[in-house]
Amino acid sequence: MGKALEGVRVLDMTHVQSGPSCTQILAWLGADVVKLEAPTGDITRQQLRDLPDVDSLYFTMLNCNKRSITLNMKSDRGKEIFTQLVQESDILVENFAPGAVDRMGFTWAKLQEINPRLIFASIKGFGPGRYEDFKAYEVVAQAMGGAMSTTGFEDGPPVATGAQIGDSGTGMHLVAGILAALYQRVQTGKGQRVSVAMQEAVLNLTRVKLRDQQRLAHGPLKEYPNQDFGDEVPRSGNASGGGQPGWAVRCAPGGPNDYIYVIVQPPGWAPIANLIGRPELADDPEWSTPTARLDKLGKMFELIEAWTQDHTKFEVMGALNALNVPCGPILSTRELIEDETLAELGAVVEVEHPQRGTFKTVGMPIKLSDSPVRIETSPGLGEHNADIYGRLGISAAELEDLKTAGVV
Repeated sequence: MGKALEGVRVLDMTHVQSGPSCTQILAWLGADVVKLEAPTGDITRQQLRDLPDVDSLYFTMLNCNKRSITLNMKSDRGKEIFTQLVQESDILVENFAPGAVDRMGFTWAKLQEINPRLIFASIKGFGPGRYEDFKAYEVVAQAMGGAMSTTGFEDGPPVATGAQIGDSGTGMHLVAGILAALYQRVQTGKGQRVSVAMQEAVLNLTRVKLRDQQRLAHGPLKEYPNQDFGDEVPRSGNASGGGQPGWAVRCAPGGPNDYIYVIVQPPGWAPIANLIGRPELADDPEWSTPTARLDKLGKMFELIEAWTQDHTKFEVMGALNALNVPCGPILSTRELIEDETLAELGAVVEVEHPQRGTFKTVGMPIKLSDSPVRIETSPGLGEHNADIYGRLGISAAELEDLKTAGVV
C-alpha cells in the first residue's frame, strides 16, 4: 500500500523542535525528508543527553523516518550543492532566525528562480511588524500568545502548560499550510511561500479566551469560578471555560496525579447526586438545574470530591462512564508511556536505535486508512551523505575531499 506523500521530496533545514515536529509528520505521511544539518549537527543531538555520546531523546523523538546529510552553507561549494538540492526538492522547510536564509544568499526570489515549483515553508517567532526580530522560544510564544495569562489559579502567577503548543503546535499548523500549498500546486503548477508565526499559532489555540474577553463587555463570566472580574479574562484554575462546568477532583490514595476531571452536563447531575450519596439534591430546586448550580460550582465539586477521594481515579472513571458522565483521570507521563491501550493504538511506540537499543516515542496521531505509518529511527549525523550526494553526481572521492575541506 502506498504512502500519502510518496514521491514528495522535502529538504529539511529545521532544528530544535518547532520545525522538526512539522517535517516528522511529513516523513510519517511518506515524504522523503532529507534533514540538512551543519557538519556539527542539530544542537538537540547533544542537548539533555541521558547516555554519553549518543543522540539525545530530544533529537530522536523529533526526527524519526528522516535521512540526514551535512553541508556547510558558508562555503561556495556548499551553496552550489544546496542549489542542486533545491532544484530537485518539492518543499523546503526552515525555522532559522528572520532573514537567515536571505543572508545565505537564497532569498525567496532566488529560490523561485532555481525552482518555480518549490514550496518554501518557514516558522518564525512573530509576524512582520513590532516583534518581527525578537527571539522566540516555547514559553515566550505561550506568554505572548495569550496562553499564560489565562493559565493558572486566580491568586497565583501565570503558568506555562506542559504541552508544547508554541513549538510543536506551530509545527502542526505549518503541516496544514504545506499540504494546502502542495494541493494548490497541482492546480497552478507553481510553488509558494508558507509561513506560520509561533505567537499566532498559540493565539489560534487560545481563541476561546478571546471569545471570553469580548463577552466581558456584557458582564461577569458566570461559568467561571472567579468572584471578581476586571477588564481581562482571569486565570480560572481547572474550570472548563465552556458551557459545561468541569473541575479536577481528588481521588484515592491522594498522590500528586490522583485526580479525575469531571464535567457536569445537565442530564448528568441526577445520576451524579445518586452516585455520591446525595439523592435529595437531584430534585432540590436549589441544585436541580444548571442555572441553580451556577453560583455554587465550588460547593458542587466539593460534594463530588467527598465521594471521589475514597476511590481511585480509575474506579471513578468506570463508575461515571457507566452513567454517561464525561470524565478523564489525570494520567501521569509514566502512566502514559506504560499504557497498554496507547501502545496497541500506536500512540506510543517503541523504536529500535543503533546506539541506545530502543526508545519510546509518540506515534502518528493522524490515521489514514490507506497510508499506515511505521515509525523508524532517527538518522545518524550525515548518515545519508553518500546516497543523497551520489544522486547529485558527486563521487565518493569528491565527497571525501569535501569532507576534508569542511564542506560536508
